[in-house]
Amino acid sequence: MKERPILFSAPMVRAILAGTKTQTRRVVNLPADAKHVCYWAPPSGRSESGYADPGVNYWTPDPAGETDSNHLNPCPYGQPGDRLWVREAFMHEPADYCWEASVSIPCRPASTVYRADYPEFKPGEGWKPSIHMPRHLSRILLEVTSVRVERLQDISEADAVAEGVDFAGHTDEIMHDYSPDERFSMLWESINGAGSWNENPWVWVVEFRRVEA
Repeated sequence: MKERPILFSAPMVRAILAGTKTQTRRVVNLPADAKHVCYWAPPSGRSESGYADPGVNYWTPDPAGETDSNHLNPCPYGQPGDRLWVREAFMHEPADYCWEASVSIPCRPASTVYRADYPEFKPGEGWKPSIHMPRHLSRILLEVTSVRVERLQDISEADAVAEGVDFAGHTDEIMHDYSPDERFSMLWESINGAGSWNENPWVWVVEFRRVEA
């Protein structure tokens, strides 16, 4: 079993804590001339999750049906049984600078507070970016339960819900007029930039469950 860090935004951290986010999608870094997507199967796996026998590759052909292939390394987010510790924006020992618009965030010396717990406060001086969170301050530990590769736009409505779209920061009533997969496309573009949904990249689909940190 291996442990790896993974970054999540504050809305997604809240979704994980609420138990409504159990999947994440991350872009596969492909060679420029890739014709197929391939990743190494784990030592043991479930065929229904896209795994093959030990030593056999799982192939996802592109629509053109080309015959060449490019071999990718194992999923950089792990295989079933591996663990991911969550990096999120935070303050550590924040007593000296724990203020926002003359309203203090409740905190104690030699403690850690997390940006996701204070959605009413805007990001400001004192919050450390998630990339800088050390392992010992992480409060969320996830166990990988399944890994597969698919096109971004192949996401199902059920999988969009599992992505935590209801915690994507959309609180307007108008958002209820959109389906979960439409809300996920909006979330994806808010993170990856305008036009990124239409690019329809190959993505790692990592399913997980929360375990005791």
